[in-house]
Amino acid sequence: MYSLLIDHLSTAIIQVNNKLEIEYLNPAAEMLLAVSRRRIYGNDLSSAFRENENSISALYSAIETSHAFTKREAEIERVNSKKLFCDYTVTPIMGSSNATKSLIIELYPRDRMKRISQEDEIIANHESSKELVRGLAHEIKNPLGGIRGAAQLISRAFTDEALNDYTQVIIEESDRLRDLVDRLLGPRQIPKNKPLNIHKVLERVRQLISVETDNKIKLIRDYDPSIPDLIGDESQLIQALLNITRNAMQALMEDQDSQKKTIRMVTRTLRQFTIGSKRHRLVCKISIIDNGPGIPESIMKTLFYPMVSGRADGTGLGLSISQSVVHQHHGIIECNSHPQHTEFNILIPIETSVQGEEKNT
Repeated sequence: MYSLLIDHLSTAIIQVNNKLEIEYLNPAAEMLLAVSRRRIYGNDLSSAFRENENSISALYSAIETSHAFTKREAEIERVNSKKLFCDYTVTPIMGSSNATKSLIIELYPRDRMKRISQEDEIIANHESSKELVRGLAHEIKNPLGGIRGAAQLISRAFTDEALNDYTQVIIEESDRLRDLVDRLLGPRQIPKNKPLNIHKVLERVRQLISVETDNKIKLIRDYDPSIPDLIGDESQLIQALLNITRNAMQALMEDQDSQKKTIRMVTRTLRQFTIGSKRHRLVCKISIIDNGPGIPESIMKTLFYPMVSGRADGTGLGLSISQSVVHQHHGIIECNSHPQHTEFNILIPIETSVQGEEKNT
């Protein structure tokens, strides 16, 4: 019973014996440390993560004295050599002879908590921008309809073809502005949700980008074939991922310094993962990674706002529309960028989609 409860905690928990050999770790710890508990049971703690000699001494001291302690802002190294900043608490568990039988280590990643806060901000900003655009669209489209109607009436009254050319310009420009406002609003049709393979979506995007670039950019696939089907709108997800991948393509094509232009398309699953303020049992992570010049720091915080673009001829609508589509699928898009590495991570919960489909059937 207690093991079941611990398995469903979002906190990473490791239990070691008095020799610092791993006796147990929960799924949150597996995900955080990128290890498999089946493979490291009975192994030394260093097979899960390493810090320094002082930390090992502190753990043995906790065993000897049976005193709990907490360490803040520790930098630990995972087995894949990636560093992680976290707080951790060590709690001794007493045996029947009042000697420390084992230690419970609770890990709290600081970078993940910071990311959750940023995701909350992204979601709030996205909702605010949608409300602003809706209000703006209403104020623009009503006068546009009147202008277009008046231009049509004037056109019918004129017999001079030269004057009709002017009214036609008014009609065409009114239509162009209406279409722009509709694009600002994003996808308006109800999503046609059904089971879909995310790799089928990515393969469609890859084919389109390959044709557009005439194979001048190397497209690398790194898929996890075990990812279960999502419940979503295939055409909308293709458009969302295409917008992101096309941005990467355009950045690479414009970059004169990059010799080996590559875009990597990666899929993985994340367990017990929090998006915004909600924790999900299973999340599909899609990463679009390019080795281009990077995104200017000046627009990183407003990257997903409508009309924000790092390119002179960009409309600034692609990423905003992609975020809207992914948000409709209860997910979020994150971005990390520096020169030679720009990474967009599309996070879509799997079990939420399944539950939503079950309710509709």
